[in-house]
Amino acid sequence: MKSIKVGLIGFGTIGSGVVKILQDNQNIIKDRLGASVDVIKIADLDITTDRGVNVKPGILTTDADEVLDHPEVDVVIELIGGYEPARSFILKAIKNKKHIVTANKALLAKHGEEVFTAAGKNNVGIGFEASVGGAIPIIRSIKEAFVANRIQAIEGIMNGTANYILSKMSDGDHDFDTVLKEAQDKGYAEADPTFDIEGIDSAHKIAVLTRLAYGTPVNFDDIYVQGISGISTLDIKCAHEFGYRIKLLAISKFDGKAIDVRVHPAMIPEDKPMANVNGVLNAIMVCDDLMEENILVGHGAGSLPTGSAVVADVVEIARNMISGAQDRVPSQSFQESNVQSIPLKDMSEIEGEYFLRFWVQDKPGVLSHISGILGNHDISIESVIQRIKDDNGQGVPLVMMTHDAREKNIQAALKEINAMEEVSEQTVLIRVEK
Repeated sequence: MKSIKVGLIGFGTIGSGVVKILQDNQNIIKDRLGASVDVIKIADLDITTDRGVNVKPGILTTDADEVLDHPEVDVVIELIGGYEPARSFILKAIKNKKHIVTANKALLAKHGEEVFTAAGKNNVGIGFEASVGGAIPIIRSIKEAFVANRIQAIEGIMNGTANYILSKMSDGDHDFDTVLKEAQDKGYAEADPTFDIEGIDSAHKIAVLTRLAYGTPVNFDDIYVQGISGISTLDIKCAHEFGYRIKLLAISKFDGKAIDVRVHPAMIPEDKPMANVNGVLNAIMVCDDLMEENILVGHGAGSLPTGSAVVADVVEIARNMISGAQDRVPSQSFQESNVQSIPLKDMSEIEGEYFLRFWVQDKPGVLSHISGILGNHDISIESVIQRIKDDNGQGVPLVMMTHDAREKNIQAALKEINAMEEVSEQTVLIRVEK
C-alpha cells in the first residue's frame, strides 16, 4: 500500500491533535484513501514535553530544516502560527516541491498573495481548511459546494473566545473582565487575548474568506476592525430590551462594485439563528443568488476539531497525488488568471441602523439637544430608553436606536455630541445587522 509521508512543524495543541487523529483513525483513513498517511518527522522547539501521543524519539527534532529538506516528505504541515518564521518555512517547503497544509490564517491574510503565487509556480498544492472555523468545512464549501453560486455576503461568528465572553455576559450579570478571566482559566482564552477580543483574529479569517468568495486579494490593513472590550453589561441588557443579542461579527458583502469588509460587535435580532450560537461555537453564514442563506455551525477551535480539518487537507492532497491530478480545485477558489483586484468600500459609506449609548447629566433639554444634533445629520430615532435617575451626580445612561443612517453622518453627529458639557463619557456605538 502506498504511503503518503508527512512532516510536521509545530507540535503544540493542534499538532498533537493531528498526530493523534492519524494514529487513532489510521484504518478508516486507509480504507477511504487507499493509502496510509505517515508522520515521519516532527519539528518543535520543545521536544521533551509529553503531548499525550506516542511518537518515536527519532521522529522529533528541534530543527525545522530536517522537515523542510527531508527527501521523503511529501506534505509539510505548518502549525506554528504567526508571520515569521512560518512564512519562510512555507516558502522553503514550496521551493522544495513539497505540498503545504496550514492553519495559519494570519499568514494567509497578510502574505497570501506571495504564498499562493509560489505554490502555483512550483506546482504544489496548499490546503488551509483549518485556518477558518476549525472543524467547519467553510473553505471547502466555498471552493466546491458553492462553485456555481454567486456569493453576495459572508457573515460570521469566527472567534470562540469572543463568543464565549459575550454569551456569558448575555446569560448572567457578569462583567467583561470577570468573564475574560473565567475564559482564561478554562483555556478558552490566551494569556494575551488581544487578537481574540480586539477582533484581529476574526479579521484574518474574513480576509481569507473574502479572497475565496469573490476572487480578489484583500489588503488586511484596510479592514475595519473593532473588538468587544468596550461592551458593558448595560449594553447587553439594553440590547435584550430592544430584542437583540450582541455578537462579534466578521462581515464581507459584495454589491458587484465594491466589497464591504469589516469586523465589529453587532446587534442581531434574538429570533435569528446566528444570535443563538453561544459558547465557544462558531457560525458562518453564506448568502448567494441561489440559496439565499446557508449557515454552518461547529467547533471553531480545539485540538481535535482543528486537527480533523488539517487531516482532511492532507487526505485531499494525497488523493491528488495518487490520481495524478494537480490543482484540481484552485487553491484560491478562482483560476489564478481570473483573480482580480476589487476595491473595498470605505467604512464611512456603509449604511444601517445603530445602537447609541450616551452617558449624560440628568438635566432638562439634554435629550432634545442630542436629538437635534442627530436630526441635523439626517439621523432619525426609532426608540429611546432613559429610566434610571441620577442619584449621585454621576450622570445617567441615555440609549437610542436609530433608523437607517450613513456611518459618516453618525460619526459626525457623535463628534458634536461627545463635545457637549452634559455628556460625560464617549458614546458607545454598536451597529445593527439584521
